[in-house]
Amino acid sequence: MKKEYWIILLAYIAMQFSSLIGLPFIYLIGEAAGYKQQDIQLPSLVIWLVFSFAVTLLIVLLLLRHEIKNPMRQEAAPINSSIIWAIGGIFLSLFAQSIAGMIERLIGIEAGSQNTEHLMKIVEYSPVVIIVISIIGPILEEIVFRKIIFGALYKRLNFFLSALISSVVFAIAHSELVHILLYTSMGFIFAFLYVKTKRILVPIFAHVSMNTLVVIIQLNQEHLQKWMEQANQISHFIGGF
Repeated sequence: MKKEYWIILLAYIAMQFSSLIGLPFIYLIGEAAGYKQQDIQLPSLVIWLVFSFAVTLLIVLLLLRHEIKNPMRQEAAPINSSIIWAIGGIFLSLFAQSIAGMIERLIGIEAGSQNTEHLMKIVEYSPVVIIVISIIGPILEEIVFRKIIFGALYKRLNFFLSALISSVVFAIAHSELVHILLYTSMGFIFAFLYVKTKRILVPIFAHVSMNTLVVIIQLNQEHLQKWMEQANQISHFIGGF
């Protein structure tokens, strides 16, 4: 594996644990400015979340700058085909997620994600975090889990084992092993898109789009519920008529 890839992995791992140092540091600055820690916990979390993800993305892009400048490879799918797979990948990932969700419910796993709920609370406080959830996060995850981890495994193992291992690591990184089936299903779709097109931008696009859609749905749950209730009432009225 390339030296740059190892540095990216270390940077990503460091980012995951950086809050252990970053948040206390921000608390100290806040307290020195006359604020109480309980009053600046959420603002501090927002600041460090955006800062750590943005810095890590900058490091990753700098390390991959040569590959970005020369993205074309002979085995890569044509641009038109890649665009079709990128758009189709959104529906494939949503379909896989819905199937995995149904299986989880059948075996007694409750729907919903504590990780998602926690992030949505932060988004409600500061919408700027949407940039991290919808754009920066998916870009970093696809580079780390698909381009680097899956890519390294795929050189030695078959597709199934490579996608399975990288997807399990993907689930562990999200600290939600209870939803390992959900993360694995998404990991398989994104890995398939990467293998099919040989372009990391394709699973990145699908991942970004899916996360953005989830954020929109989560932020508009009340409106969607009212809309569904109104639609249900109209259907009953039409049926009764």
